[in-house]
Amino acid sequence: MESYEKNEGKDKRERDEIFSVAVRAGKRTYFFDVKATRKNDYYLTITESKKKFNPDGRHYFEKHKLFLYKEDFEKFADGFKETVDYIKENQPPMEEIEEKPQEIVAEKTNPDEFTNVEFDELDGKKEE
Repeated sequence: MESYEKNEGKDKRERDEIFSVAVRAGKRTYFFDVKATRKNDYYLTITESKKKFNPDGRHYFEKHKLFLYKEDFEKFADGFKETVDYIKENQPPMEEIEEKPQEIVAEKTNPDEFTNVEFDELDGKKEE
């Protein structure tokens, strides 16, 4: 988890961003940004960012953003906590997948027997 405080700058965008925390979670990154209105009233933006790829292979970031204002902080936090607590208490247990090591079967071979492999055959170019 990364966080930082923004210094007040001359750029309006820099002035609006006060504090930020980035949370990397698998293929997604969540940004929690504290911003200020023109009247210096703080609010929270929560952004989910996910890296996607165009058919041509170039990447872009798909983003979804929530704006949360201070009058809703407590209600949001209560609802979030209630939901997480419900999941923790009621989620059926995950079936544990038992990983079994793959058995390596050693074939008995005669060290005097071998297959002659030409390196060119490995590249798909067999010289005649």
